[in-house]
Amino acid sequence: MSYGNQHRGGRDSNRRDNDRRPPRRGGPADGRGAQAKFRQKEQDAPRTAARDTLRAVRERDAYANLVLPKMLRERQITGRDAAFATELTYGTARAQGTLDAIIAAAAGRPVGEIDGSLLDVLRLGAYQLLRTRTGSHAAVSTSVDLVRAENGQGPAGFVNAVLRKVSQKSEDLWVDQLAPSMADDMVGHLAFQYAHPRWIAEVFLAALGGSVGQLQAALAADDDRPPVHLVARPGLITAEELALTSGGDEGAYSPYCVYLPGGDPGDVPAVREGYAGVQDEGSQLVARAVTVAELDGDDTGRWLDMCAGPGGKAALIGALADIDGAHLDAIEVSEHRADLIRKVVAEMPVEVRVADARDAGLEPGFDRILLDAPCSGLGSLRRRPEARWRRSPADVVELVVLQRELLTEALRLVRPGGIVVYSTCSPHPAETLEVIASVVADVDGARQIDARPLVTVGALGESNLGDGPHVQLWPHLHGTDAMFLAAVTRD
Repeated sequence: MSYGNQHRGGRDSNRRDNDRRPPRRGGPADGRGAQAKFRQKEQDAPRTAARDTLRAVRERDAYANLVLPKMLRERQITGRDAAFATELTYGTARAQGTLDAIIAAAAGRPVGEIDGSLLDVLRLGAYQLLRTRTGSHAAVSTSVDLVRAENGQGPAGFVNAVLRKVSQKSEDLWVDQLAPSMADDMVGHLAFQYAHPRWIAEVFLAALGGSVGQLQAALAADDDRPPVHLVARPGLITAEELALTSGGDEGAYSPYCVYLPGGDPGDVPAVREGYAGVQDEGSQLVARAVTVAELDGDDTGRWLDMCAGPGGKAALIGALADIDGAHLDAIEVSEHRADLIRKVVAEMPVEVRVADARDAGLEPGFDRILLDAPCSGLGSLRRRPEARWRRSPADVVELVVLQRELLTEALRLVRPGGIVVYSTCSPHPAETLEVIASVVADVDGARQIDARPLVTVGALGESNLGDGPHVQLWPHLHGTDAMFLAAVTRD
């Protein structure tokens, strides 16, 4: 058996069959041993769920935020155990790049030479050692137990040796040893310290106007565990009512937002009944912006969401359309995602269409259009922990072409004097400012208007929204995902 491609500790790797000896008195064969083994299995349920989720992410390119909740329900892991499993899974996935560098240094080989099933556990153990209050002995021994149960004594010894070496230094000391020096490469150092690929740190720096202090704050906020934001669907429940029934606090900016202090949002009665949903406050502000923008001429009630899946913004716009007597067309290219939209907009004046929004066969003349364009997702990395390690600069190049085509079509579909709100969950200038500038320059009569008044609500005023005319939200400044929005009209 090989734990790494060149592992030298293989003398124990064939001992699994030799370990099948009759149990000693008090071992697993008697009642006390069986009970102890059962208690250990129950205690390790959170770590096992975290390990299995990380494996799904590695082997199948699965999304942790989709795999883990289902796994917790199926295995009936609740309460503190569920919270621990969530912290371990998302934290480990978020810090993967930094953890891998530390594991490689401790193992004396690149992580690519370590068996994947062992690497999952090494990442999990290293995260506990470096970023949680789990005791060193518990972090190492539980990791070794996970490997021994599945892979045998030899691989377990390898994991034990690596994690014990990891435990000899704090995260700060490992960063000092492995990260580029602050003097020679400040951006590279901060990227390593806060577990981001360097190219993403460079994108953030450009979007933040070159401020290294802002970059550090943005990376630190992005590396932290994100809060849960709920949205109260207008006409069904108010934010005040949702806060009272959920035990949360009303949001600072969106009139529909509630900050949930902890626990599973699926346990909130209003969420289960469809009166509320889970949605970042920044996304709520984007959806609301479409509905409050001033138009040149009357609003005839023809509203459009061009890229509506999975349906969060469509549900909020649809609820507001119901109040205003408007109708929303929601376009989604994926049948599966269209089904998700239908579930959340049931009984709202929303028609879901499966089509490519660039050629959906729609008649022009819409009053209000939201184009929440497919993007790199660099603004929501804290909520999609593994995404930062999957994206590459080449992804952005392909997406920009699509974004320009979609915005061009949106300006064809909007009536003169209507409004198009263009948004991305990305602060990348190529996906935001450059897309707007190029399309406005190419489309006759198109012009950008100030988007800041569309989101100046609650405690959010123009003074903390920059110089405009676009709006760029940030986790470290506004507590939201890094949502970008711009407002465009045409004569």
